[in-house]
Amino acid sequence: MIKKLQVICLIIFIASGANAQQEKGIIGYTNWLTNWTEFKPTKVEYGEAEQILAGKITTNTKLYKRNVYLIRGNVYVTNNAVLTIEPGTLIIGDFETKGTLIFTKGSQIIADGVETDPIVFSSNRGVKKAGDWGGLVFLGDAPINKFGNLSSLIYDFDASLTMFGGNNTESNSGIMRFVRIEFAGKKIKGSPTLNSLTLAGVGSKTIMENIMVSYSGGDSFSVIGGDLNISKLVSFYCINDDFKFSYGAQCRISNSIAVRSSYLSGNKSGSRCFDIVSYEKKEEVDFSKKQTAVIAYNITMLNDSENISLDIQQGLVKEAVYVGNDSSLEMKRSVISGFNPAVVLNENIQIDDKSLKKIRFEEMYFNLCKGNIFTENNEDNSDLENWYGNTFFNNVYSQSSNKETFIEFSNSKKPDFRLNIGKITASFK
Repeated sequence: MIKKLQVICLIIFIASGANAQQEKGIIGYTNWLTNWTEFKPTKVEYGEAEQILAGKITTNTKLYKRNVYLIRGNVYVTNNAVLTIEPGTLIIGDFETKGTLIFTKGSQIIADGVETDPIVFSSNRGVKKAGDWGGLVFLGDAPINKFGNLSSLIYDFDASLTMFGGNNTESNSGIMRFVRIEFAGKKIKGSPTLNSLTLAGVGSKTIMENIMVSYSGGDSFSVIGGDLNISKLVSFYCINDDFKFSYGAQCRISNSIAVRSSYLSGNKSGSRCFDIVSYEKKEEVDFSKKQTAVIAYNITMLNDSENISLDIQQGLVKEAVYVGNDSSLEMKRSVISGFNPAVVLNENIQIDDKSLKKIRFEEMYFNLCKGNIFTENNEDNSDLENWYGNTFFNNVYSQSSNKETFIEFSNSKKPDFRLNIGKITASFK
């Protein structure tokens, strides 16, 4: 009887230890990427559009699975209207008119797909590429850090319809759940590149979960100000930033993943998994307001490469995370695998207790990176290594291949990017 109890206790101990390790990076008892994601969207054939969305949507409207819709030009949802999209509906962005769907202040989306029947936004081109069409834009009245607490987006939009910002931290732009956005982020002549999903001044009652952005020409997810809780987001093969936070964004992001490619996204200067800044132009910012603050738990950032060391040597791989001046980041239980280096801090950030208490990396898993945390334009990172290498932070380091690190890294149809605890070897610094 005693021996049986000992065996049971040993099994429980081993199981609990494995679960504790698996808490790093994306988590789940099952692979939550299954069923609703698509990692080969270039191979998917979509039907021809049957109905056109154009101009303004000013009354409550519903889109149905039985139809295929085309976004032609800039389409504005205005007048506090609600656009409801049935699970399984396909909406196509027009290449010629850079179709973009814009939700103005007070309007909402109810795009509540299901795991086995996601809602899909894609391109109408025969040969689809990153940046084929515009994307989705949400404008709310949650705070931003600019003077006057108001701003507008610098694109070829109607300026009278695209103001955002305010004092409503609970601003509600609706629901996006089990949604895919493919090949968006078009380059606009004379303007910045559009992002696949822009959340500007969006508040905390908005639900953004289980959203996959693939082959974005701009940022996959751009959070400009606002106050958000977001989870289970996927950025795949983005050209620019996977997740960008700016202008006073207050954001809690969890259980999300960025998968980059050395040849598509890794070699562009300023292109990262996480880009955290408080401003583009300092003179625009009211420093009496909250500056950008991101809390990120259980994030996986990986570079999809068969030979990361060679890609780094050839200059194809940059940093995974960038933290700008006057911004804060708390990142815990996350995985950064295959970057050069893992993290870069703005050169104006003072390396002292006060600054580093606002930039925390705890219980991290740094793998296959050429260096871990550096200050911009400074090759000597010994002070940062000593700080974050302290056992208090519980960070671990490894040089395992991606195939060893993740459960199903090489399965292009149904990858599983949870940590493969049985094959990796980690050590404390």
